Amino acid sequence: MAKIKVRWPIYHILIGGLAIVMLYPILWMIMSSFKESRLVFVTAQQLLPHPWEWGNYAKGWEGVAGYSFGVFIKNSLVIVVVATVGAVLSSSLVAFGFARNKFVGHGLWFGIMMMTLMLPSDVVLVPQYIIYTKLGWLDSIRPIVIPQFFGVPFFIFLMLQFIRTIPAELDEAATIDGCGKFRLYYKIILPLIRPAMATAAIFSFYWRWEDLLGPVLYLNSPSKYTVSMGLKMFLDSESVSNWGPMFAMSVLSLMPVMLIFFLFQKQIVDGISTSGLKG
Repeated sequence: MAKIKVRWPIYHILIGGLAIVMLYPILWMIMSSFKESRLVFVTAQQLLPHPWEWGNYAKGWEGVAGYSFGVFIKNSLVIVVVATVGAVLSSSLVAFGFARNKFVGHGLWFGIMMMTLMLPSDVVLVPQYIIYTKLGWLDSIRPIVIPQFFGVPFFIFLMLQFIRTIPAELDEAATIDGCGKFRLYYKIILPLIRPAMATAAIFSFYWRWEDLLGPVLYLNSPSKYTVSMGLKMFLDSESVSNWGPMFAMSVLSLMPVMLIFFLFQKQIVDGISTSGLKG
């Protein structure tokens, strides 16, 4: 008991110290959003602003290039919602096909799908750009969202593992009752894999919200810029970078991510932990 009493405070001190180290950059960014732009890095070692610049949020919301920051947030939300819906639904359908259907070349196609997980995304940037250019998709969100409707390998694997935990007897009972393949997927499998779908949706939200490379490659009009591109424009829109407003809008851009995490952290843990089981 004495050892437990000694270890308990030491454990909390270590965990608390690590939490402070991990959260300090976010705290520094929040405090920097209340500093004058010229003082952000001059007083970098000073956490609290002096003086407090409360106008950074108003200046940042005014945006750049004649567009308010609300336009960038709206554009990001459209991309995130459409891409997430496409990624989750298409991945669940492909995972159902691999998990419940045996077809010619099943192992080969599954192996090819898994190999794409190990393929660096940078390798396919140039071929994809050439294809989208010939299709006339540049300066639109189509190169960013349409590929998501053909399945995401990581999500397919995640949902596949989850489907394998569902007893095959349910499929047999539904088939006897007259369910076809698609109805089996829609009525039986889809409701049962909601935890895995929620996990995939959250990850897709994070990836699309913070994506900078895709919008930089394919979006040319400022009216179509996303949050990440809007933040970048604070650095090169003028000869002097607007650090204060940029940090202020960075704090605002973190709000949806933090909100999603705190609301759905249970689904993230449950989806990943349960997907690792095979029954």
